Amino acid sequence: MAVRALFENSNEVGVFSKLTNAYCLVAIGGSENFYSIFEGELSDNIPVIHASIAGCRILGRLTVGNRHGLLVPNTTTDQELQHIRNSLPESVSIQRIEERLSALGNVIVCNDYVALVHPDLDRETEEILADVLKVEVFRQTIAANTLVGSYCSISNQGGLVHPKTTVENQDELSSLLQIPLVAGTVNRGSDVIGAGMVVNDWSAFCGLDTTSTELSVIESVFKLGDSNPSAITTAMRDSLVESMT
Repeated sequence: MAVRALFENSNEVGVFSKLTNAYCLVAIGGSENFYSIFEGELSDNIPVIHASIAGCRILGRLTVGNRHGLLVPNTTTDQELQHIRNSLPESVSIQRIEERLSALGNVIVCNDYVALVHPDLDRETEEILADVLKVEVFRQTIAANTLVGSYCSISNQGGLVHPKTTVENQDELSSLLQIPLVAGTVNRGSDVIGAGMVVNDWSAFCGLDTTSTELSVIESVFKLGDSNPSAITTAMRDSLVESMT
């Protein structure tokens, strides 16, 4: 299911939250309405954790994680690290890393198996990434943008990339990630996909401005809900046959 949300008048949901299959981080200081949208969808399955990174609320852009682990920048305070560690499930490891490109969410995008990273990322960071998040790492660009985390959003089911991504680039990324990719937008034409939405294997959250067309693209590429057209037609055919016999 894809849901629209607004963080204090901002459509950039992916800036203020980080969603994986094992946990969800949400920035502190937002309206109660924003939290309740996340908690209503997720709290039966995964913990929704209120947090900040280095005193900032833009934790979606500063952190990167999947169901295996969470990486935070070295500006994270000990208190914040301890709070997040205490709130995360036992199976999830958290690590603080020294990296020049400290907005990790902008320079890395990953699901539970594969990560795409900025071409200039440190070799050491790449090794930590592979070790903590248990992923294969590939240095890539998306539509000639080095900020792979900003211009793409992926889950284990599918991915949405920058609207100007060429077919060749899409094919290359798709074969690396082993998931179907679609070029598209969120929040009524915004090409900053990573900042505009968050997604895991069963739910997605995007800004309030997202059009119904964009929502249906998101639901079909990430395989959320019953947006699979063939399943709908099969069900209709079955019910027609039943009514006729």
